[in-house]
Amino acid sequence: MMDSERLFCEKDLDGLRKAVEGELSPKRFFHVAAVEEMVARLASLYCPEQTVSLRAAALLHDVTKEWTVEEHVAFCETHGIKVSAQDRMAFKTLHARTAALLIPERFPQFSERTVVNAVRWHTTGRAGMTLTEKLLYLADYIDLSRKFKDCVILRQFFFATEPEHLDAKGRKALLRDALILSYDMTIAALTADGLPIAEDTVKARNRLVLDRAAKKRETI
Repeated sequence: MMDSERLFCEKDLDGLRKAVEGELSPKRFFHVAAVEEMVARLASLYCPEQTVSLRAAALLHDVTKEWTVEEHVAFCETHGIKVSAQDRMAFKTLHARTAALLIPERFPQFSERTVVNAVRWHTTGRAGMTLTEKLLYLADYIDLSRKFKDCVILRQFFFATEPEHLDAKGRKALLRDALILSYDMTIAALTADGLPIAEDTVKARNRLVLDRAAKKRETI
C-alpha cells in the first residue's frame, strides 16, 4: 500500500539516482537528470514543499522506457492489466504504466502516492490531474534536454511570461494554458503520424479547456 506521508532526504535521492542510472542508457539518463532539474524549478514556483517527491518521480518516470513492447505487455498482464491493440500502437505510453507498477516492487521506499501517480500520468495526462502530476508532465515536455520544435516552443511559451513574477492566480492560468498547448501539439503530431490518441489525453485537454472557458465567463 502506498504511503502518502513518507518523506525523503537528499541522501535518499542520491541513492535513487545511482540506481536509476544503472538501469538506463547514458542518453536516457541525461534526459531523466534534466527532468529532475526542471521539475525542481517548477516546484519552486508552485509547491516547494513537494520538491523532493517530485524529484523522486522525475528520476523514476522513465525507468522502464527502454523495455521492449513485449516486456511492457508481459509486465502489465502479470499485474492484471490488459494491453489493448490501441495501447500497442501507442507503445510510447506503456512505460508510464509499467514504471508506476514497478516502483512498489523495486523502489518501495519511494512508493508514495504523489510519486507513483505523477509517474503514472506523465505521458498521457488525465482529466482532473493533481498539481504534482501536471508539473512532472510539463517538466518532461520542456526540460532542457528536449530539442524538438514543439518542446522548444512550449518551453519558450512558459518561461517568456516570467512566471516567477506572476501571482498565484496568474501562475495557475499559465500552467493550465501550457498544458492545453502541449496537448494540442501532441494530438496534432499523433494525427499527422496516423497514430491513435489516448482517451486520457483527450479528456485531460477537454477538462482544461472547459476550465479556461468557465474562468473567462466569470470575468464577464
